[in-house]
Amino acid sequence: MPEQTILTKPASLASRAFNNPFLMLALAGLLWSGNHIAGRAAAGHVPPVSLASLRWLLAAALLWPFVSQHVRADWPQIAKGWRRILALSLLGGATFSSLQFIALQHTSALNASIFNSFAPAVIVAGGALFFKERLGPLNLVGVALSFVGVMVIVSRADYETFAAFTFNKGDVILLANMGIWAIYSVFLRIRPAIHQMSFTFMLAVISGLSLIPFGVIEHVNGFTFKFDWLTLAVLAYVTVFSGALAYVFWNRGMENLGAARGGAFLHLIPFYGAVLATTLLGESLQFFHVAGCALILTGVWFAARR
Repeated sequence: MPEQTILTKPASLASRAFNNPFLMLALAGLLWSGNHIAGRAAAGHVPPVSLASLRWLLAAALLWPFVSQHVRADWPQIAKGWRRILALSLLGGATFSSLQFIALQHTSALNASIFNSFAPAVIVAGGALFFKERLGPLNLVGVALSFVGVMVIVSRADYETFAAFTFNKGDVILLANMGIWAIYSVFLRIRPAIHQMSFTFMLAVISGLSLIPFGVIEHVNGFTFKFDWLTLAVLAYVTVFSGALAYVFWNRGMENLGAARGGAFLHLIPFYGAVLATTLLGESLQFFHVAGCALILTGVWFAARR
């Protein structure tokens, strides 16, 4: 009897954890913030586009045993709506992920995590621009505050730096990438009515395959994979943890908590990023990071209000 109790207790704990939406969403945010750390750690060591391509292809291979029945059932709708799936995959999968890794070659993981909080406000603006969604005064204030927060970070809260209007190359890419993510998120509403897992699998396959030619260009230009422990660790993390597992945790939590409340957990990413970047990569947490992050989060809160 004591042995049976010991053996069944871990399963019970795991079951309770999996059914806790707050824990699931918090873990998803943690794993996604770790994606910035992995990408930054691989800067100059792993070709970013090749990394993005291989990450998507491996994720598709990992997902296939779990999604094959959904893909087969959804195939008529996939074939009918292939143009929309292709466009969304190239935008939100291939382009966004590769630019994210490219940006991390030139800027800090901390900045990447903080800029992530700018995305919800950009999505609000994108909805108004492309689908004429009405923005109230508080929403507009929120978008403005978020933009000011980003400016505080990229200018390092220094007037001379701001006056010179100089941006780190990686910061510029990150800012542009937030716009790409906003367009992708806004236009997700036009995707075919298929199972989410089917859509994610198709996105992974299309993204991975479409990036192969650009990965070849990297290799031709001498930026090749170094198959050492760092490469293997980064590849394993971005594929298994920030890819497959984060997706499972996020969807499980959203299923139980709902999109409106669950979406707020994205705002944990900058705080996770600050802790991870300062402890694992030795990046220093500065006042302008704290001030900029506070402005961004305040702005996002106003921007998301109804």
